[in-house]
Amino acid sequence: MTDDRYVVLGFAHVRSEWSTEVSRWSTMGSIPVEYVKCVGADEVRARAAGGRTFSAALVDGRLPAVDRDLLAGLAAAGIAVVVVPTAGDGRDWEALGAVATLPEGFDRAGLLGVLVEHARPIDPLHDAPEPPGPSGLHVLPAWRGRLVAVTGRPGVGGSTVAAALTQRLADDPRHGGDALLADLCRRAHQALLHDARDVVPGVQELVEAHRTGRPTPEQVRATCFDVAPRRYRLLLGLRKPRDWASVRPRAFEAALDGLRRSARILVADVDDDLEGEAETGSFDLQDRNLMARTVVASADVVVAVATPTITGIHGVVGLLDELRTFGVPGERILVVVNRAPRTARARSEITRVVADLAGAADRPDPHVGPVYVPERRGIEAVHRDLGRFPSAVADPPGRAVLELLDRLGARDEPASEATDPVPIRPGELGHWSDTELPDAEAGS
Repeated sequence: MTDDRYVVLGFAHVRSEWSTEVSRWSTMGSIPVEYVKCVGADEVRARAAGGRTFSAALVDGRLPAVDRDLLAGLAAAGIAVVVVPTAGDGRDWEALGAVATLPEGFDRAGLLGVLVEHARPIDPLHDAPEPPGPSGLHVLPAWRGRLVAVTGRPGVGGSTVAAALTQRLADDPRHGGDALLADLCRRAHQALLHDARDVVPGVQELVEAHRTGRPTPEQVRATCFDVAPRRYRLLLGLRKPRDWASVRPRAFEAALDGLRRSARILVADVDDDLEGEAETGSFDLQDRNLMARTVVASADVVVAVATPTITGIHGVVGLLDELRTFGVPGERILVVVNRAPRTARARSEITRVVADLAGAADRPDPHVGPVYVPERRGIEAVHRDLGRFPSAVADPPGRAVLELLDRLGARDEPASEATDPVPIRPGELGHWSDTELPDAEAGS
């Protein structure tokens, strides 16, 4: 006879009848379940991270706090998540990270059937934490468009380069006008540069839609604005810099994936700050820089914008070092010098200085470029009138990016910001010899 039982976290609305029933079954001993009620999402997270082993979590799908990030956090702790949605809830909870769902009127047999299939019983004599299971974020294999990140120090014209680049990529026959420009900076400028009269919807609404759902490509496109003269679509950015606090990691990862599924090519205007917890010891800084870190980690090409000044060259050299430290291969980094001089001699000097200061000659993966965007009068008028950028501005970075995309394959998917455990294949960590078995194995 075994004393194994299931230890289940419960997170439900105070008036949920099913939660009351599960608590009564547990108290009466009619099911081998220890039911641990939680009064809020913070308590759920605290208990999951507290060191005790839990078999599963039974959560109420109608609670606003039950979203992609909560489910992923529980799954990362090795806790199978079972959602009880309300009638008529059409969300795909398994795609959001749940292992199963139960109808509101489930009985004891239905609950035990799900626990037997998806959860593990716990021996009270060995109730110790186990290695966490795989992430609950289910990524279904599907087509994704190419991703180009545009970044640079403040004041170098990165947002203008991003818009001109998107125009050139949209004109390329391979993309057929199916290009998207996303403003993912904390201090967003694309709404101003595109004279957007409406500021809703934007990235906040897109992330919110992915927090508890999986919008279709058509629904993602509906959050973007058509920029007809330039043949691309625009996703507006944060309305206030402080709104980064509302963007959660898992939801943003899903939103970025949704954007890539809705366009053949995505150009993301992002900040140059990539610092995270590993560099600063601060999770707040990592969350603040979430959008830039996630985009740069996934981008097929990263465009680093500079200006031909002392501070501009100093800035791009530091940025190149930060990008390489972050893990971006040099062959995927394109340097673009904005407002560049026109003489070949001056450009050659800039190329030499950037190479010398960035150590490109000594690296096995030097950066690409620089390519030069000349100074052109009337760019302010182009922004004001929402006109087309002249070919002298759009073509140099556009041709270089297209060449890199053709030459380089899609970049490998990076690890999530929320570090997931890595499975170990047999033999990777060595093995015990036949004559030196551990005591536990020898006695089995």
